[in-house]
Amino acid sequence: MNAHVRMILNGLFVVFLFLLLFSYAMFQGGFVSWFLFFGFIPIFCYQIGFLLHPIKNWKVTRKFSRSVVGAGESVSVTITIRRKLAFPLYYCICEEVIPSSLRKLDNKNDKYRYMDNPDKLTISRTLKKVIFPAFRREFSFTYQLEHVPRGEHYLNAVRIRTGDFFGLVKKEHVFQLADVLVVYPNARPMVFKEQIISFEQGATTSSALQLNNTNVATGIREYMPGDRFSWIDWKQTARKNTVMTKEFEQEKSTDILLVLDGCSDEHLNDVTFEGMVEVTFSLMEHVKKQSTQIGLLTVGASTVYFPIHHDPLKSDMVRQHLTRMKPGGNQSFSLQMQRERMKIASGSVILIITSHIDNNFNEMAKKVNQRSKRVIVLLIQSPKEMSLNQHYIHQLQFEGIRIHVLSQQQLMKNPIEVKGK
Repeated sequence: MNAHVRMILNGLFVVFLFLLLFSYAMFQGGFVSWFLFFGFIPIFCYQIGFLLHPIKNWKVTRKFSRSVVGAGESVSVTITIRRKLAFPLYYCICEEVIPSSLRKLDNKNDKYRYMDNPDKLTISRTLKKVIFPAFRREFSFTYQLEHVPRGEHYLNAVRIRTGDFFGLVKKEHVFQLADVLVVYPNARPMVFKEQIISFEQGATTSSALQLNNTNVATGIREYMPGDRFSWIDWKQTARKNTVMTKEFEQEKSTDILLVLDGCSDEHLNDVTFEGMVEVTFSLMEHVKKQSTQIGLLTVGASTVYFPIHHDPLKSDMVRQHLTRMKPGGNQSFSLQMQRERMKIASGSVILIITSHIDNNFNEMAKKVNQRSKRVIVLLIQSPKEMSLNQHYIHQLQFEGIRIHVLSQQQLMKNPIEVKGK
């Protein structure tokens, strides 16, 4: 019902009560009837004043304790209401209109125990607070948003309801407040149980996730964010009057491209996809601390490519992209990768993070393997799904493609343990 129509009907109802009591006092007469009439006059004046008191002119603001947090953390939100007139109010019911993106829980590592039953992490957040403002012109309330999921959450409205002492007149207004809560994916430590990445020369293997600076320096370059203090070449720094760092063999020999499967699939659920995003971001952050160059290719509703090169701004762009990313697309991951594989630089190590493998995936992986130095598959599935895919896993191993399986048991550990199959 329109707010103006509701206000008119409430006003007519109050006037009707006033006229009814006046008529009763006129026709009945006597002390009791006139006492009821004059006793109702203060109530009648209050009801008229309440009807004329415009709550839509109130100023409502929202403030986050932190507007940028990590997945699974909590945020304190304060709603403040200011009004110009100190008109007495009996109560106010303030309600945050929660977007659908916040109707899920992120229990950090513990969420992966529900990989086979993700509906248990879906909740109905109801954030209401009853306030008794009386004559106060400014009042506020604070609530906690706990276990917030990854993503950008747009909180756009606050609903306020109020009424008189007797419940004869009620008012409601929705205040439009546009605020954004950004929840980044978590970067978790990872441990590889075996060496997985090859050097450019020879057949010797070396884990690029466990590099150190004990090798012989092959050159120098300008300092870049993320370089270790121990790498600084002080002689060249003094000679060139700019900070120079040593360049090691690994910096030239191990280029890694992460490929994230962001395509919709009937077997893909929210918890599994969160695991894929979290593993991808963790790998990016882990490798960034080493002397290895890394790029990212995400395939889904749209294809986004972050090339392999040192770029101080790339890390923030990758984190923002992974924060917003959702599964989508009308075509399978294997089909889209057939078109995107030409973007892959020859000689790079390709890490594919996916949750589904089949014959088409294996054919695509073999073609990518022909163009790259090495292909490694990180398969994120529950134990039940893995038991159904043993045939495809053996096919990949037969083609010389390494596959590392991450189940809910590995994802619940800290650090994440990556084991080969």
